[in-house]
Amino acid sequence: MINILMIEDDIDISTLLTKFLEQYGMRVQSVETPKAALNALELDHYDLIILDLTLPQMDGLELCKIIRKEYDTPIIISSARSDLTDKIIGLEYGADDYLPKPYEPRELVARVQSILRRYRPTLQPKSSDFELDESKMQIRHKGELLELTTAEYEILRLFLLNPATVLSRDYLANNAESISWESSERTIDVIISRIRSKIGDNPKQPRYIKSIRGAGYKFTP
Repeated sequence: MINILMIEDDIDISTLLTKFLEQYGMRVQSVETPKAALNALELDHYDLIILDLTLPQMDGLELCKIIRKEYDTPIIISSARSDLTDKIIGLEYGADDYLPKPYEPRELVARVQSILRRYRPTLQPKSSDFELDESKMQIRHKGELLELTTAEYEILRLFLLNPATVLSRDYLANNAESISWESSERTIDVIISRIRSKIGDNPKQPRYIKSIRGAGYKFTP
């Protein structure tokens, strides 16, 4: 699971963004002060940092500079300060992206996913039973090309890119472009049932796609 540190002193904003990011399989630790942020970084590993600039105790730009000296964790600056100088300084201090408020939470998700694709190139299928060819939108199982619908391909691709990770039905629906976000949980279950059938996965004793009660599904390569 993607582990994110959010440094944001506006509790309403941090609560809203945290709930939204969690729908996409991300775990968020939210802190309100630079001191708390630095303590959190010492105690845990984070895949990405979301940093506000207007903070108590210390300006966010200075905090960005300090973090970058000690850690190579990707940083997205999320700030209502839209001054071009702030953006330039933030990027010069080591931020990877600058997202001016207000913005749609879905844009933040897209920025997070885009940065992590660059920083985490190891997120590739680890299963020798499956071969993913994203350029052709094809997946092979034990050398045989699977005949998949677009939705089936997108769901199986998400499993292959997130091995041994519990993925909720909301996460699967929100990250499969061909599936409407309004789709019911039953829709995801039906698609997964079809995928299991095509890869010979017994639903009663699944080898690859396992149901996790109350949480979603986990792909075991």
